[in-house]
Amino acid sequence: MRQGFEPNVNAPKGSSENPSNQVLTVANVITGIRLVLTCVFLYMFVARIDRVLAITIYALAASTDWMDGQIARRTQTVSWFGKLLDPVCDRFLLFTGVLGLVLTEELPAWVAFFVIGRDVYLAIGSLVVRHYRERPVDVVYIGKVATALLMFGFCDLLLGVPVVRGLDVASVPWLPGLDGSPVPLGLFFVYAGCVCSAITAVVYTIEGVTICRAAVALGRNRS
Repeated sequence: MRQGFEPNVNAPKGSSENPSNQVLTVANVITGIRLVLTCVFLYMFVARIDRVLAITIYALAASTDWMDGQIARRTQTVSWFGKLLDPVCDRFLLFTGVLGLVLTEELPAWVAFFVIGRDVYLAIGSLVVRHYRERPVDVVYIGKVATALLMFGFCDLLLGVPVVRGLDVASVPWLPGLDGSPVPLGLFFVYAGCVCSAITAVVYTIEGVTICRAAVALGRNRS
């Protein structure tokens, strides 16, 4: 049985608690622009057309992640379409940066598997939760922090500067930078982003389980 099918009608229309059904909003257009810029970056980076320009486009696309959400909330134009499109574009932006870096062997492959695996896990969990509640689980703050850390780290890795000394705390080849080898500073931000991503997965799991249990309990009480 689904719980929370209807939004909070007492909240202002277009707020986070009562999203609208609009599609063509300023915030959604910005989100769409992020998707287009990401595709342009991927093409230029893989084709090795102009690395500096490709990185600039990637950084510009990443900066819109904060912009669209702020505009939607401040102008009360939060929409269901935007709440679904925004995280998809975020993930696509991360995937393209990761893919380019892995293909050039500038990023450990396990990072790509972790980031993609976590998102696949959360996507499956989201489908399970939507069976019990129509409204998607709200984005948590630690998730935004994880995205920001990963995006900054990937952008710095794409630039390749500054290169800093490793910490020499783990003598394993799959953790460059922690084995004492010099690496771009951004790699440490990527590691921090992976930690925050793992915490985010735990938070979403707990919230999803809570929602499902509440829906099941409500269904039993009504039967």
